[in-house]
Amino acid sequence: MKNLSLIAAIGRNLELGYQNDLIWKIKEDLHFFKEKTMGSYIIMGRKTYESLPQKLQGRKYIVLTNDVNIISNDSLTVFRNVKDVLEFVKNNPDSYFYVIGGGQIYKAFSPYVDSMYLTEINASFEQADTFFPAFDKNDWIENADQLLEENGIKYRHILYLRKKN
Repeated sequence: MKNLSLIAAIGRNLELGYQNDLIWKIKEDLHFFKEKTMGSYIIMGRKTYESLPQKLQGRKYIVLTNDVNIISNDSLTVFRNVKDVLEFVKNNPDSYFYVIGGGQIYKAFSPYVDSMYLTEINASFEQADTFFPAFDKNDWIENADQLLEENGIKYRHILYLRKKN
């Protein structure tokens, strides 16, 4: 889908998180995330939603969950299955949607995206308990930024565009 992307910061072994929190908190990458997702819908699972330290201003929330205690309101749209989220995305072609986690949510939506904004961090974290789904880089065109560094952590922003069949 042209208006649906994944966005994540991942380690060398596709690490995403530990104990429902980000592993790496790179100030510039958090700014990159904000810049990309501002004004868009952000799609997440319940655990990611609950882990957010505060309301992310300027974004509309979509939570995919089976938890009946989480219900839609003015700032949150809740869906119970991927199919219904995809239908919502399809019916809103003038809006943009970013999948922001967690691991199961990335895996569920990865077959449907044409682009992924990945911050690839040149580090690993053995205790990670949440991972980005493995993908074949041969199926994607890579557009990489220069190598950056913050607090001794090297990383790069890469836009992956799905190759056409």
